[in-house]
Amino acid sequence: MRRFFVLLRNEMKLSIRDMNMIIFAVLMPLVILVVLGIIYGGKPAYDGAPYTFVEQSFGAACAVSMCAGGLMGLPLVVSDYRERKILKRFRVTPAHPALLLAVELSVYVLYCAVSLATLALAAGVFWRVRLHGSVWVFLGSWLLTMLSTLSIGMLVGGVAKNTKQAGVIASILYFPMLVFSGTTLPVEVMPSAMQKAVSWLPLTQGMTLMKNTFLGISGGNALLPVLVMLGVTAVCAGLAVRFFRWE
Repeated sequence: MRRFFVLLRNEMKLSIRDMNMIIFAVLMPLVILVVLGIIYGGKPAYDGAPYTFVEQSFGAACAVSMCAGGLMGLPLVVSDYRERKILKRFRVTPAHPALLLAVELSVYVLYCAVSLATLALAAGVFWRVRLHGSVWVFLGSWLLTMLSTLSIGMLVGGVAKNTKQAGVIASILYFPMLVFSGTTLPVEVMPSAMQKAVSWLPLTQGMTLMKNTFLGISGGNALLPVLVMLGVTAVCAGLAVRFFRWE
């Protein structure tokens, strides 16, 4: 464990100095929430919606933070280390691929946690947004959604040959996941065919679960989204460790 925390501390220092994740995983989601909140505020997200536009924006900002860290930040950092031969030096140490990926995963978990705290504070202070369901159930759904998203980034970072390849794969995953997960456009207003097509995206399942637990409304069977996200997390994490490229 000492090896893990030493490496985590060093990676956090390097990440904070770089500032990219502070901007894109913490500040940008907050700006999105504030701007959309000022424009639309407490208006319903759509006609007959059980939640307001600012509550929709809160979920969207959480998703932006997860995608910025998981689908962009994590794979690009790991592939950059590979391209600069840093991972090659790690290979002659006792460091295991699982240790390195766990450290990078933890870095972005911390960023997502900071982002969630700032978003919740801003939404509560300025728009009186309140959690209607169980705080523990909501945090559990948020954690599962975040881990499933980050596990995809772990896989991309673990197998991509270089930063360019990682960037292309990350972009292909990032934009469809963000656009069709119900963050930019509520799933409820999509055509039924599109709803079925996007329902298998792990972020869509996660956002639906988070929305239902946040609002304290019945979301039907929660087993499907939980199983989808657990399956994605287990498969992606396992493949990332199994096929990890040192160089």
